[in-house]
Amino acid sequence: MARDDPSSNAKTAKLYRMVMDEHVCPYGVKSKWLLEAKGYTVEDHWLTTREQTDDFKAEHDVRTTPQTFINGERVGGYDALRVHFGDWKPEDQRAETSYRPVLAVFAVAAALALSLSAWAFDTPLTIRAGEWFVAFSMAMLAMLKLQDVEKFSSMFVGYDLLGRRFVPYAYAYPYLEALAAVLMAGHLLPQLSVPVALFIGTVGATSVFYAVYVQKREIKCACVGGSGSVPLGFVSLSENLAMIAMALWMIARPAFGL
Repeated sequence: MARDDPSSNAKTAKLYRMVMDEHVCPYGVKSKWLLEAKGYTVEDHWLTTREQTDDFKAEHDVRTTPQTFINGERVGGYDALRVHFGDWKPEDQRAETSYRPVLAVFAVAAALALSLSAWAFDTPLTIRAGEWFVAFSMAMLAMLKLQDVEKFSSMFVGYDLLGRRFVPYAYAYPYLEALAAVLMAGHLLPQLSVPVALFIGTVGATSVFYAVYVQKREIKCACVGGSGSVPLGFVSLSENLAMIAMALWMIARPAFGL
């Protein structure tokens, strides 16, 4: 289907979406917003009952709503509308992997660390900011894992050398990572946080290196939880090496008078 010329005038679209007392379809709301953002005048048709919705689906031989019609032709639901306008790739053309969750974690962790450093020390660039960055990154990655420990553990035992031999470790890992991160952020109980970070970081780095660089396996990383699509490799290895480096720094920092 040819895309509409953004410069054309009097563009109209018909939108059919569910708007009921107990349910307003979120994709219908987003479809209306997207059409209006693209300069369309929207004929907004509400499907206010389940019977009305089912009749509409049967009439147009569709399985879901909302449905958008432009120039008399059915475009489809919200995802199809995004594809139509070139804002999104069709499902068969989308990348199987994405680093967006990891980049989001690191970006927010860095912003938090720099912000706190600027507040506490009147400058964002401090050693403490570096410590906070690592600790906050660990904490947020642990949080993503803790959203669904069952899914995380299933992915984790696929490559972790210890988790494969002792499954309870796979369930404990995100809690251990979160514990080490929280304690390290406040320089609390280093006698606990340092051994934990050293242990899980060393086992993790060894496991990732063996799976990716020795066995040459191409599998998804559990670093952002069980729903992530980040490939196992540099990111997961960096996470584990950062934990090791943070633990070693916590041991060495008193020697520098810090």
